[in-house]
Amino acid sequence: MLIRTQTILNEGVEQGLHLGAQVYVSIDGKPFGELAIGESRPGVAMTADSLSLWLSSTKPIAAVAIMQLVERGKLALDDRVAEHIPEFAAGGKQDVTIRHLLTHTAGFRWVDVGGPETPWEEIVARICAAKLERDWPLGLRAGYHPMTSWFILGELVGRTSGKHFRDYVRSEIFLPLGMNDSWIGMPAERFLDYGDRIAIMSELDKPDRPPYRYSLLAGATACFPGANGYGPARELARIYEMLLGQGEYNGTRILQASSVEQMTVRQRQGMYDETFKHVMDWGLGLILNSARYGADTVPYGYGPYASDNAFGHSGSQSSVAFGDPEQRLAIAAMMNGMPGEGKHQRRVRAVCAAIYEDLGLSN
Repeated sequence: MLIRTQTILNEGVEQGLHLGAQVYVSIDGKPFGELAIGESRPGVAMTADSLSLWLSSTKPIAAVAIMQLVERGKLALDDRVAEHIPEFAAGGKQDVTIRHLLTHTAGFRWVDVGGPETPWEEIVARICAAKLERDWPLGLRAGYHPMTSWFILGELVGRTSGKHFRDYVRSEIFLPLGMNDSWIGMPAERFLDYGDRIAIMSELDKPDRPPYRYSLLAGATACFPGANGYGPARELARIYEMLLGQGEYNGTRILQASSVEQMTVRQRQGMYDETFKHVMDWGLGLILNSARYGADTVPYGYGPYASDNAFGHSGSQSSVAFGDPEQRLAIAAMMNGMPGEGKHQRRVRAVCAAIYEDLGLSN
């Protein structure tokens, strides 16, 4: 039972950190505990079947898609992106590789990609036209790319598979894993059909507490490969159950074990991240546990008890999802309130700690 975890999350509701939350925990691919507390939106109870906004916890899906295409011989990690997207070479980006994108060492972080209404083709064109940041030696400087590189990864998926990114991840990853209510850019009719099952993410650090833009129709139905995944916590955790299973879940193989090993090994180690302002380690599209650089200061970590080889990703001021190979744990926790960075970092450390305490793994 996730008793301590539930207490922490209920306290968060009382403190105005979130309206509600979902948590799912499994051990060896078998459910251990699932929580749904508070409200998914004002006046509507959060349930385990509510669809939560993943924000940047979405990013590993693109990495899985890229690794599938590497296995199929469509891509190689050290391919120059411009080999597949020639216009990307503009602005000094001709030598950027797919590996640089997946490790956030490429150096084209800050491009205005527009809002949810901006067409995919226009967003890609804006990013392709952007200049490489000054004095950025590829692979030797690190800085988290919140949006840009993930659209380029999505475009690589589209150009090499023949399917738009939203359709590719649905048919090649989500549905084979039984993630039937998971989407990155869901159809408008599905968004409307889900109705109150869609949990609203609120910006609680702003005076009028507005819903975050991806919680609205336009934002949920656009395709932002690194930002607007939607689905229940249990379904996002399935990605980590698959990775912990060396690429296989419940008899369905999504990746080869060698691909999982590449994703979860420290591809980028001991480098200062110029976006997060902290030393952080990265696999391929995954944040590797960086508590060794300061468990109480590293942003978007996995709490004080996670194994050193834990891997995953988090969403801005809202969510965390990761796998812990040593403990065979898959964990996803989604809070539908963005209370500001400081409050969120304290909240997520407390939630992750409580989960391990509930499991008796805090020693």
